[in-house]
Amino acid sequence: MENDFFMTIDTEATNSLDDPFVYDLGLAIHNAEGEVFHTESLVIAEIFYDHALMKSAYFADKIPSYMHDISTKKRKVVSFFTARKIVKNLIKRYNVKAIIAHNAYFDYNALNTTLKYLTNSRGRFFLPFGTPLWDSLRMAQTSLARTEDYKKYCQRNNYLTPRGRIQLTAEVIYRYITNNHAFMEEHTGLADVMIEKEITAYLLKMNHASMKKCLFNPQKEEDAKTMLEWFEESLLME
Repeated sequence: MENDFFMTIDTEATNSLDDPFVYDLGLAIHNAEGEVFHTESLVIAEIFYDHALMKSAYFADKIPSYMHDISTKKRKVVSFFTARKIVKNLIKRYNVKAIIAHNAYFDYNALNTTLKYLTNSRGRFFLPFGTPLWDSLRMAQTSLARTEDYKKYCQRNNYLTPRGRIQLTAEVIYRYITNNHAFMEEHTGLADVMIEKEITAYLLKMNHASMKKCLFNPQKEEDAKTMLEWFEESLLME
């Protein structure tokens, strides 16, 4: 895995959990140690400039900061189809071993749903055919969450779900691996990617015997069903 490249992605979406439309796509090309070789912060023009849609965005209060970042070229405004082409070209350029996301089903579904929405269902899959997809949340569920140290950390700091389960959000895991109790997740694409690739690097370094990397071909129906089951299970960890 020493010379492998990965692409970690994170999306921010509006509309609803059932039909999420992506307005922010962050990504980073990195290796297993978390060293970054390329980043993109892409604002999706068709969604972001649809004022009616953006009113329902969970983080709608961040719109002014997006506008500022666009004006200073910190973020790039592109069409959704250009974003898709950028992702495809980077996967090919770096021979990406896997795409990684924390709670991968959400991002996978949001990208596909946006494509269907913008093409009247003529397009169905955002990622190139056969792209392996890893879920760092599932990786944590099957490794980190089973360690006594992490369990005690969550109990000590009351990082528990309403049902009393330990939390496995990216924010809580990042606090644990950095020992930074004050860390707050930004909830913007690229900023979240930069912590999630660190989480993946930490989990890979653990090399826990029971860890499942969730390597999927998401074009296969049975894999998509399994991803949905894991996504529903992961909601209990939020």
